[in-house]
Amino acid sequence: MTVAIGIDGRCTGCGMCIATCPERALWPGPKRPLADVDVCTVCMACVEVCPVDAIAVTGHSGLDGLAGSR
Repeated sequence: MTVAIGIDGRCTGCGMCIATCPERALWPGPKRPLADVDVCTVCMACVEVCPVDAIAVTGHSGLDGLAGSR
């Protein structure tokens, strides 16, 4: 399965996900962070730290559609 990381319009551009990613799979984009799914290890640190639940991971067994757990 191919992993996809979606960052939706709720993103405020705070950068917490970028700062938290241990693999450096996220970096600043023009409107919201961009993700490199080839580097991502699906640790979910970005999902957990996002204050507005703007990040979803799909395409990984057991994680489809998972957004922040709050």
